[in-house]
Parts: sequence; C-alpha cells; structure tokens
Amino acid sequence: MITCESCGHENIEGAYECEECQQPLDDTYLVPPSNFVEQSLLEDRVSVLNPRKPITVEASATVQEVMQTLVDRQIGCAVVVQDGRTVGIFSERDVLIRLNTDAPQLKHRPVSDFMTPNPRTLPMDAKIAFATQRMDLGGYRHVPIVDRDGNLCGIISARDILRYLTEKMTAGEVKN
Repeated sequence: MITCESCGHENIEGAYECEECQQPLDDTYLVPPSNFVEQSLLEDRVSVLNPRKPITVEASATVQEVMQTLVDRQIGCAVVVQDGRTVGIFSERDVLIRLNTDAPQLKHRPVSDFMTPNPRTLPMDAKIAFATQRMDLGGYRHVPIVDRDGNLCGIISARDILRYLTEKMTAGEVKN
C-alpha cells in the first residue's frame, strides 16, 4: 500500500494518483518551497492546527434550532449527523445563500433540507497545504476532520489556517 502524502489515504501499489483526493502520489511535480512558510505548509499536518471539537446536530433538527445553536455557541457551522454518522454540514453561508430572506418561513423545516450534504473530510494527518487547497477549490470555510476509522473527531476553519500562516510568517521573520 502507498500512503498519500496529501490526505493520508491508503492506495494500492502502482497507483499514480490518490483514489481519495486525486493528487499525484509522486511529489516530484512540486516546485521546491522557496521559504519557511511554504516548507511548513508542505510538512505540517492538520493536527498542528488543533482542530476544535465539532458541534453536531441531528438531521431532523429544525433550521431555527440549528441557527440558535450557531448563535449561542458563536460558531460558523455545525456538522449534521444521522444515526451517528456525518451526513452534512450547515453553516452561516447556508443560511445566507439557501435560506436568505425566507428564513422566517423556513425555520421549522429540518436542517437536512438546507445543509451541504456529504461534506468532504480530511484525516488528522493530511498536510496543511492539501487542506488549504481543498478549501480553496471547494469554496469551503470549514472541513470536518476524521480519525483513521472515519469517525468525526474535529473541525478546522479558514480562520485556523490564517492563524497558522500568521504564526509561521512571524516565526520566519525571526529566523531570517
């Protein structure tokens, strides 16, 4: 088996790209990092971001209940679960785009009607560069993090990556 350096997925020998993330399994295509921050992005794993414990809601919860949870917890998203497994993610962006001015009329509907279904997840050992790329290409602000068994164990946000980059740029200035 070949472990994908980007996402940690186990691939069969001889594969040219990862079955999970479609990234090349040979990193010779990469331009060598030109500075400390680029090097860190290619080496550090999602685990160094200290993913927060995700707030979960049942798929049957009402839009109003979930929106109130987001406000009360001062968070940008909740992971939607059904029978203990992740089935979606509901974020402030879903409120703005999918509900918009109709939110008062739709508040008693189940969150599953408006969530983003089947969110892409990443393992704790995925590279931060890959997490950043996935968030950018998918237009995500949050990515659920799973353990080796695929169980939800954390969540990262664009803010976590910005904080990481700020720390690395500051550390890079000190090293130079």
